[in-house]
Order: sequence, then structure tokens, then C-alpha cells
Amino acid sequence: MTMLNVGRPTRPSEVAPAQEGPPPGRGLLQDEPLIFEVGGWGKTGVDFETAADEPLDAGDLAGLTRAAAPDLPGLSEPETLRHYVRLSQRNHAIDLALYPLGSCTMKHNPRLDEKLARLPGFLDLHPLQPQSTVQGALAVMDALAHWLKTLTGLPAVALSPKAGAQGELCGLLAIRAALEARGDGRRTVLVPTSAHGTNPATAAQAGYAVREIGQTADGHVDLADLAAQLGPDVAAVMVTNPNTCGLFERDVIEIARLAHEAGAFFYCDGANFNAIVGRVRPVDLGVDAMHINLHKTFSTPHGGGGPGSGPVVLSAALAPYAPTPWLVHDGDGLRLEEQAAGEAVASLGRLCAFHGQMGMYVRALAYMMSHGADGLRQVAEDAVLNANYIKARLSGVMSAAYPDGPCMHEALIDDSWLEGTGVSTLDFAKAMIDAGFHPMTMYFPLVVHGAMLIEPTETEPRHEIDRFCDTLLELAAAAKAGDVERFKGAPFHAPVRRLDETLAARRPRLRWTRAEA
Repeated sequence: MTMLNVGRPTRPSEVAPAQEGPPPGRGLLQDEPLIFEVGGWGKTGVDFETAADEPLDAGDLAGLTRAAAPDLPGLSEPETLRHYVRLSQRNHAIDLALYPLGSCTMKHNPRLDEKLARLPGFLDLHPLQPQSTVQGALAVMDALAHWLKTLTGLPAVALSPKAGAQGELCGLLAIRAALEARGDGRRTVLVPTSAHGTNPATAAQAGYAVREIGQTADGHVDLADLAAQLGPDVAAVMVTNPNTCGLFERDVIEIARLAHEAGAFFYCDGANFNAIVGRVRPVDLGVDAMHINLHKTFSTPHGGGGPGSGPVVLSAALAPYAPTPWLVHDGDGLRLEEQAAGEAVASLGRLCAFHGQMGMYVRALAYMMSHGADGLRQVAEDAVLNANYIKARLSGVMSAAYPDGPCMHEALIDDSWLEGTGVSTLDFAKAMIDAGFHPMTMYFPLVVHGAMLIEPTETEPRHEIDRFCDTLLELAAAAKAGDVERFKGAPFHAPVRRLDETLAARRPRLRWTRAEA
């Protein structure tokens, strides 16, 4: 959205370069204006037969007939194709280089999964088809549910949530339903200070008051603070594990024990399941409910332009309250129980209009079956190995937020190493763009000052990780050497220079009109 900010962005050619010559290959990239600025107002890229002179009965369209032609350019096919190809070259992509966003699992995803999701039998499904005609799709859902229950050890799974945040809502609503069924009116949820922002937001949306749990100096849940805050008003404790500092919660079993002892449930945010899949079963940690981001752990990366999916696994105590539809085996095969009846009589009801994201079900199951149990275990092992390799390579120059001991799937750097350089975390991230890398997650988690959160994932080979680390170390040396202008003016070689982000947020231009051209 900031691309449409006030005023025309400065082009790279209008400023002096920060170094001698542009990066290799820069001259092959094309600048590209908005599609409205390309032109084509007096033409069309398609020839149509002349419309009949008979007037259209406006009553048939309930007054929705146009008074004038739409204000769109008429571009030819090559003009349109080139426009979008050029735009695609202005984006970073996982197919181009390492994508180091922390807490996002931006990994390469096998093209096999995409190919299977595009098979006509899956691609052409309609949610209103008779269930007798979609037995294959229901079998995919059944197999996916089996894998998820096996990997987590929990006995039930709700497939319909469309993303992690909706999965959180599903889990908390199941907890609320279970509490209400026993006549318990608890209305407080405890959330760590380092949690994803969706955790407290979801708890509030589910009707709960939210209280923060403190954090220890080494990045873990403060058990003493948790114990002090637990009481008869607490419905659930929400903890991300591994947490957003990139650390495994060493006291997770004790966290679950304390919650259960107080009559509360333990909700685990499974956004980082990629780091422990095949290695740890959440049921063995005492988890009652956990959402799993299929679009992060099991194919199609978060932020990849496609839909999300956030199934929720549930303990035996919460299983009766899972949302509809339920997948049920009966004498005629598989069917979806749409109503709170039969086995689903205690269900909390629907979370979305239909049955979930079929395309993600196919991708995730293909990913699981092609990796196998041993392959999924290696996913976690390689993700953790890669993150620790980055932490080890950078720690001598850049300051690890939690230097003692290994990390899990992501390495967390604070900004103390930049003190006195005149360079900020944001400046450093912008300079990474000139070097050909997408910046890591910045300023999150909020508990770490000037945070730089790096997640390499398991799909990066050592030579790519070395290339990334070499770049960061070279930039770090430049910052410490006093080359402030290289950072304050960056990016110099991106198609668009650094924007005024405050102005973009306060006065965005989200709509083009011809008067502004």
C-alpha cells in the first residue's frame, strides 16, 4: 500500500549510488509505473461484436446497470503480461533467495504439492456438491486428520479454521464451551509478554479478560509469576512453544501441570510447530488445544499469496465441543455432520461457512506423505541446525539476545551491537535490500530491544546460509566502521527508495483517479 503513497517515489536513477556501480544484473530489471499510468485509454486489447441495439431491461439487474464505461486502461496482451512480470521482479521471493523472516517459516515448498492441489478432481470441487460425489475429498480430509492426530498425540482435530488466528479462536471457544458445560464461569486468560499479538486479541474476542505473564531474563515464561496469577478466575494459559524468542519452553510440562491444578486449560500456540514436528508430541507436554498452521509447517508459506489453514487438535476433554462440520464414518462411507447433533451434539457450532480450505488439505497431506515420518522429523532437526549455525556465525559480531545455550528454529539478535554507530535496526534492514536479501523480522518480539529475528528454515543449504551470513557480517563491519550514509540512505538500488512510512500510514493513497495521473 505504501507504493501508492503521497507523491511519486524517487527512482534509483535520480540519486547517487551508495557504492561503485549497481549490483550485477540490475540493468536487466525494468522500471514499471502503475497500470493506470501505462496508458491505453483510447483502445481495447480485445475485439467484441457490436452489442445489440435493444435496451437492456434494467429491472433484471436491480438497478446495477452502468451509467458509463469502467475507468480502466485497454491494454494488449503483451502490455499486460509485461506489466505483471515487471512487478513480480520488484518482489523478493523464496525462489530467488533465502527469506529470513522470523516466526513465519518462509521455506521452499515442493512443486509436487502445488501440482496435486491443481488436479481437476480437487480444483473443481464445490462445497455444495452432494457428499456422495466427494468421497475422495473426504478421504483426503480423513487421512490428513489421522496424520495430525498422530503427530500431536491428541485424539481429535477440527479442520475448518482458515488460519492460525481463527484456530486460536476455535480452541478458546472449545475451552469456554467445556467450562460452561461444567457450570464454570471463568473469564480470564493468561498470556506471556512475548506472545504473538493474536493471542491476547483472540482471547479478548472470545470474551475473556487478558493478563500478562512475566518473562525471565533468559527468554522463558516466569513460572513464579504464572503460579502467582493462577486462580479460580483463570480459564486458560496460552503459551507459544517454541516461543517467539526462538527458545523451547523448558518448563512447559510444569506450565501445563500448574494450569490443570488450578482448573484451567493449557492452550499451545502451534505457529512454530515446524521446529518440533516429528520430534515432540504436544500431548506429552500436557497440551489441551493447539492450532497448527498448515500453510507454514506443511506447505505453502505464510505470506505466499495463498490461503491459510489452521486446524486445531483437541484433548479428550475438549473433543466433544469441536466445531462443525464433523467428519463421520458410517455404513455409507464418509460424511460431514453439519449440525450439532448425533456425535456432534455438544459442538460449539460453525466457525466458517463451509468445511475449510481444501487446497491446503491436499498440499499438506502431499507434503506429509512425500516426507514420511522420518522426513518430518528431519524437517525439525534441520530447521534447528540451520538456525543455530546462523547464531554461531553472527554471534562474534552481532549480539545474540539470548547467548547462553542453543536456540530452536530462529536466531534472535538485539541491537546492542549497534550502539554508538548511528545505525538503527531499520537502517540495517534497508541496507540488506541493496545487498539482495529480504530483511529479517524487525522489532519483534517486543521484549527484545531493536530485535532482528532470523528463521532460515530447513530448506536452505549451507552455501546459501553462508552467503546470507557473509552479507550480514560485511554490513555489520561497515556500520561499525562509520559508513552511516550507506545505511541512512538505503535502499539505493531497489526500484523504490525508502518511503516516509509514517506519512504512508497516516495519509495513504489507496485509490487511483485519472485526475491524479
